[in-house]
Amino acid sequence: MMQGYQIIFFTQADRMHRGQPVAGWLLQLARELGLRGATRISASEGLGHDHRLHAAGFFELVDQPELVLMVATGDECERLFARLADESLAVFHVKTAAEFGTAAAGPDNDA
Repeated sequence: MMQGYQIIFFTQADRMHRGQPVAGWLLQLARELGLRGATRISASEGLGHDHRLHAAGFFELVDQPELVLMVATGDECERLFARLADESLAVFHVKTAAEFGTAAAGPDNDA
């Protein structure tokens, strides 16, 4: 097992950075930094820091909440947040200590 962090970034579909959606940019950054993985999750509804409800509309998804979940070691986490600072990208996040690894296949757990 490895020790590190689970980081969740909260944004919305219409928020852009360097000409692309923030969520997509964060996924590319995770790949560039060699993180073990990242997942982009589109939500149907969320409450923002401005206390407004953000939701995917019937015809438009511009206000749709999105999450990007990453797992990183301490060193990877430092590089990630240093890069965000260099980019001057302010994005709300939650960072939680985590233990992670790959579960091994066994008699009760077929891979």
